[in-house]
Amino acid sequence: MIAGLLVPGLLAACAGSIATSPGPPAADQPAGASASPAASGDATCNTDTLPGWPAAGRVSTSGIIPVLASSQKVVGKSRLVFSLIDQSNQPVASPDIHLQMAFYDLCTSPTTPTETLTPIFAWGIVGQRGFYIATPTLTRAGTWGVAVTATDAAGKQATARLQFSVSATGTTPPIGALVPSVRTPVLADVGGDVRKISSDPNPDPSLYVESVDQALATHEPFVLAFATPAFCTSAECGPTLDMIKASVKADPILAINVEPYELTWTNSRLQPVLQDGQFVPVPATNAYGIPSEPWIFVIGASGRVVASFEAVVAPEELAAAIDAAKAG
Repeated sequence: MIAGLLVPGLLAACAGSIATSPGPPAADQPAGASASPAASGDATCNTDTLPGWPAAGRVSTSGIIPVLASSQKVVGKSRLVFSLIDQSNQPVASPDIHLQMAFYDLCTSPTTPTETLTPIFAWGIVGQRGFYIATPTLTRAGTWGVAVTATDAAGKQATARLQFSVSATGTTPPIGALVPSVRTPVLADVGGDVRKISSDPNPDPSLYVESVDQALATHEPFVLAFATPAFCTSAECGPTLDMIKASVKADPILAINVEPYELTWTNSRLQPVLQDGQFVPVPATNAYGIPSEPWIFVIGASGRVVASFEAVVAPEELAAAIDAAKAG
């Protein structure tokens, strides 16, 4: 086993980060509640010298390296997205490699997992970049660990372990929360020219017919995406948005896409507005506390979050969330 292997850019490898301004709390959030992630958490202990565990920011491995791509790891049922690379930093995740993940509350018991899960696999970019998605129940904030066992098609196994920090809350509206009612760009704002509000090279105009505030006012379920195919720092926006377009066509539901950054129509194309060389989040991005792109919500007729997906979403995940939103 190679102990203490440092993985550069552990969180930034797969999801683009957005520097957002604090948005308003959800409509049913108690006054004074924080909308920002808690600092390290409720469980405080020194996990840098735990037997069998690497120090924070490092991975112990017998070959494969899991990369935790999720920007938010929060108390409760927390959807975690992992990629898998080899020691040459090349992506190796595929449907032929099956994972098992054992999760540990390291400050309670570094030897007994709280649960062991089999994650689902989803392509980010088909045939090129794959991801594994697990949704463990993280019972408290603090330092957690995951032990990964990978089995390839020939039955060969490799193992790895890493630590990660869990916060009490995240920045995005959690499952069951009321979402902010915000105005978002629609075709009527630009004379029907979808190119002026979408950086998608193959835009679906139906994703820009209703604004978020209009959809909430009509009490209809909808899919809300924050994705920018042309300016996506994670390279996942285009493929994820294409999957959303196919899914809502197969199982009709209102869908809205929001370009997460300020854009301007210049020289017959959209260009980003930069501030100190950085993209500028639009008000809707700030209101929803989006920390990375792409991000997808499924919202029920009540205006509450049914499902929330960072970076990538498996077709079966989105289909189940749409069915749940339609069912009320």
